[in-house]
Amino acid sequence: MAEAIRGFWVASATPLTADGQVDNAQLARHALQLFGKGVDGVVLFGTTGEGTSFNVAERVATVEALLKAGVAAPRIGIGGGFPAVSDAVALTRGVLSLGINHVLYLPPYFDRSVTPEGIEDAFAAIIDGVADDRLRAYLYHIPQVSGVAIPPPVAASLRKRYGKVVAGLKDSSGDFRQFQTFRAAAPELAITVGNEADIARAVAAGGAGTICGMANVVPDLVKGMLRGADVEARMQAAIDVVIKTPSFLPTLKAILAAQTGDAGWLRVRPPLRPLSDGTAFKLKLDELTSPAIA
Repeated sequence: MAEAIRGFWVASATPLTADGQVDNAQLARHALQLFGKGVDGVVLFGTTGEGTSFNVAERVATVEALLKAGVAAPRIGIGGGFPAVSDAVALTRGVLSLGINHVLYLPPYFDRSVTPEGIEDAFAAIIDGVADDRLRAYLYHIPQVSGVAIPPPVAASLRKRYGKVVAGLKDSSGDFRQFQTFRAAAPELAITVGNEADIARAVAAGGAGTICGMANVVPDLVKGMLRGADVEARMQAAIDVVIKTPSFLPTLKAILAAQTGDAGWLRVRPPLRPLSDGTAFKLKLDELTSPAIA
């Protein structure tokens, strides 16, 4: 069993059927195609995967389907963020029974006034509730979306309390100084970054790699960042194509629809609204990924 997520992992988008359910066959194909492009693993139901729109049963059923489709358990991570600790515990127990060890946890994200001690209590309640040494837990720091930051001393304390069960942290703050602060506070944690523009310098500073959303549509650029290729300007321009739109997730899925020719990728769950076409965005990304990255 891998002790921590390292290398090149994708925060996968979630394809939907016409009735709004997870299109497990399409998701499995997407994961296997990414593996063919050098990706090490996929994280399901994170921010890019519209994770907070899916309940425990849906997430577990999708893991079961992907395993049956040939996606290997060690290459799957899953978003386990819920406002209710009991839901996080139930999901974790469900996926552990299927051989999935990597689970990413948001702090409970409704009450924005919680103290650092309360945040630590919530993570501890999940880990104690699961009570299984097979778990590899990752703290998920994305305060600009969740509204609740993970204080670096809390990350350090949880690692000290639970050892390798608290395997890592994903920093999606987009602030490299925050990554450095986490590294200084908890150097034993495998810290991945979500901001693609920070990948090269994060790895050079001891980071574990990336779990990122842009790899759904420009995996070669992300791979180039991990290898230290001179593609940072192209990577930032690609990020800007998607970020500088009214809604990141519908835009990303519209690009996938244009890239694959499968209009099913356009579908999103409420409260998001789909785009009608992603061709213009796809063409901009094509310009940024040509010529091919050496």
